[in-house]
Amino acid sequence: MDSIPSGASAAVLKPSEPMPDFAVSVEGPDFERDISLRKLLESYKRIGFQANSLGKAIDIVNNMRKWRLSDEPIASDESEEFLSPEVRANTKCNVFLGYTSNLISSGLREIIRYLVKHKHVSAIVTTAGGIEEDFIKCLGKTYLADYNLDGADLRKRGMNRIGNLIVPNDNYCKFEDWLTPILDAMLAEQKESGQVWTPSSFIRRLGKEINNEESVYYWAYKNDIPVFCPALTDGSLGDMIYFHSFKSPGLVVDIVQDIRNLNELSRKSRKAGMIILGGGVCKHQIANAMLIRNGADYSVYINTGQEFDGSDSGARPDEAVSWGKIRAGSESVKVFADATLVFPLVVAATFGQPDTQE
Repeated sequence: MDSIPSGASAAVLKPSEPMPDFAVSVEGPDFERDISLRKLLESYKRIGFQANSLGKAIDIVNNMRKWRLSDEPIASDESEEFLSPEVRANTKCNVFLGYTSNLISSGLREIIRYLVKHKHVSAIVTTAGGIEEDFIKCLGKTYLADYNLDGADLRKRGMNRIGNLIVPNDNYCKFEDWLTPILDAMLAEQKESGQVWTPSSFIRRLGKEINNEESVYYWAYKNDIPVFCPALTDGSLGDMIYFHSFKSPGLVVDIVQDIRNLNELSRKSRKAGMIILGGGVCKHQIANAMLIRNGADYSVYINTGQEFDGSDSGARPDEAVSWGKIRAGSESVKVFADATLVFPLVVAATFGQPDTQE
């Protein structure tokens, strides 16, 4: 009988080094037992792949939630404002939430509204669509549809497709009817006071005017949560401002004051966390604000972007560490996933759970 070739045997049966004591074995949920949603989500940490990343994201968000300044020793150069035990116990991590416009078009709007209504976030950064679609949904519905509908046919019928959602164009006509008198009033107030608007004060005013509890920005107005939108004109809002500039020119929206407000909020945060859904402006504007304080302390990215093209949207957290936008050694993760799939699960396991400290 031929013997096994020694080279082949050595290659196939190469001995392993012993695993370290801290190594965690792979294990999925056990459906032979009754399992709650919370237990199911806890099990993600040991499933592997993106489930593992989702489990880590949940842990990081919960660490944002529970941190208090009282957890830290009092520094020798601590300002008098933060010496009181009560003040320290009530000083929380500031959570900066960013999201792309399509997520407001989707059912994530209701989840974002919950976070704002219950003051779980300190500031928001989004795009123009992320603002206007919230107000438009107060005026008319968005509907489920299909990715494969014919674009030319939809155009003839006045239907706008967002992925597998449809927004009737009449909704935008209603939006113009609602917005135009508000723009008139804002221009008159600007001329009378000499005070120009910023994107955040513009959005705050619209949140006040909509006066509808279904709106994310109604609750941002009620709870005094700033909403920053550096690209305010990149959408239907820009169309309406454009039309208004012909009828009643002179409205000024100043982005300089807002970048100061956002950066100062970041700089003055004793701890700062980022939760960013998607990429583009909302992702980088928050990350760049974190640079002012030498990086975020907690960071969760959820998007489908890839880094091979060098885009910031696809960049992993470690790239932001190299720029000083995430602190070296801090807690960070990127979940490669559609936010509509996983963000409801993140919220269910974090902000959706009771917190005895709040």
